[in-house]
Amino acid sequence: MGSSTKNTESTDKIIQAAVQLFARQGYHGTSTREIARLADISENTLFRHFEHKEDIFWAALQTSFSGLRMRKDLLDGIAECEAPQVVLPQILALLVETVTFRPQLLCLIAVALIELRWKAESVCNQFLSPIFSAFNLYLAKNIENGRIRNLDPRMITSALAMTVMVHPELSRLVSGTLPPHSDNRDAVRAYTRFWLDVLVPQSEVRAWDPVAANEVSHLSTTTPTEAGK
Repeated sequence: MGSSTKNTESTDKIIQAAVQLFARQGYHGTSTREIARLADISENTLFRHFEHKEDIFWAALQTSFSGLRMRKDLLDGIAECEAPQVVLPQILALLVETVTFRPQLLCLIAVALIELRWKAESVCNQFLSPIFSAFNLYLAKNIENGRIRNLDPRMITSALAMTVMVHPELSRLVSGTLPPHSDNRDAVRAYTRFWLDVLVPQSEVRAWDPVAANEVSHLSTTTPTEAGK
């Protein structure tokens, strides 16, 4: 095995260990010694791959962002400005997939924004801005053509994301139980029904059949690997 291969393997082990620890303990609560121990290498070896602890964190965050992208059907739906009944479920499916299968990414984003804000905004903008800007533009176009109520598209975009991120836990606080969603598809259907009722004027409401619309046909309910395909 060549030295370059060994170096790559060691770097990957460091990053994977860092993802786990930073997501669980935060930036300041995690030491390079802990990262090295979890990666099963010496701390000296760790610093041969990364000069500073902060370099490890940004590598961990950027690695966690890998694979986070909009699917072709969602990109096409946004580009063609298809009806909210078609595109909104796809947006919500992407958000549900992210929350379900990438919880460490969400934790790392929070850590970055709270503890390392001086660089966090530029890194998050690089990966998140294209996605949320596309959502915002789609909503703005549909507001303009009357398909969606005349509301601030930035607030709608934020509210869609926050619904998926915080609704389960807030539901527990309010009622003492989690939402009655059997799986991710069921969650997307529930969120879609709610947001169509909120956003789409009654004159524009059409019979929405989630099976016929195939709004979550691609949504995996098994493993993160399948979701990333």
